[in-house]
Amino acid sequence: MEAMSMRTIHTSIISVAVFSACLVCVGGCSSNSGDGNLPTASISSANDTDPVDSSSTETVTAQPKLSANAATPKLPRKNLYPEVEIKTSVGRIRLKLNAEKAPRTVENFLANYVDRGFYSGTVVHYVERDYIMIAGGYTADLKPQATRTPIRNEARSAPKNLRGTIAMSRDPDYADSATSQFFINLADNDSLDYQESEEGANNGYCVFGEVIQGMDLIDQFASVQVHDVDEFPNVPVDAIVIESISRLDAEVAKRP
Repeated sequence: MEAMSMRTIHTSIISVAVFSACLVCVGGCSSNSGDGNLPTASISSANDTDPVDSSSTETVTAQPKLSANAATPKLPRKNLYPEVEIKTSVGRIRLKLNAEKAPRTVENFLANYVDRGFYSGTVVHYVERDYIMIAGGYTADLKPQATRTPIRNEARSAPKNLRGTIAMSRDPDYADSATSQFFINLADNDSLDYQESEEGANNGYCVFGEVIQGMDLIDQFASVQVHDVDEFPNVPVDAIVIESISRLDAEVAKRP
């Protein structure tokens, strides 16, 4: 058997050393029948995040019936490729998300974290040149942010982990453990894709968008000086702070 490569080791680093303290979630976990006894996050439907306000006093007027020749009104189509801007302490990055291939992941990223201002004040806490950079879970002093319920891994149907794509970080031992942390691929990383073999499935890491502006800035991040801080490897010496992540689409859902 071939010895484990450094890249394989770093695949585990995605959330063993860098992710272990961040699995603080709201809600319980149940067993995952698809992966033995691995825990699975409880998944809510999209409507669960927008409960109906029963206290509203607004009067609803019945809509008139359409005549046989009238055209059926069409609801506005949901934007499957929303864009967001990451404002950092050293520049701005623009992303286009892919809700067509990773709908739950995009909804989680936007509704549970972006719309709530979760990422403000968090840092890029892991950088490895020609591999990945990870962010979205820790403050500048490497304190974990409390997160919401983990989500189901959509890597099987998601795009590939190509250079410039953004994907969810998770515990490598638990497929359905992603919460807020994400990474940007600094190279084509096919070892992080969903793969099936005779030995079983490699659950992979779910890509849910791509960088469309600011990749030159990300390449600068990849060359920064790093050091180890306690159990955290490859932490930038000079902190790269995420000041905010915000939607660029017209309608932004306001979250409490």
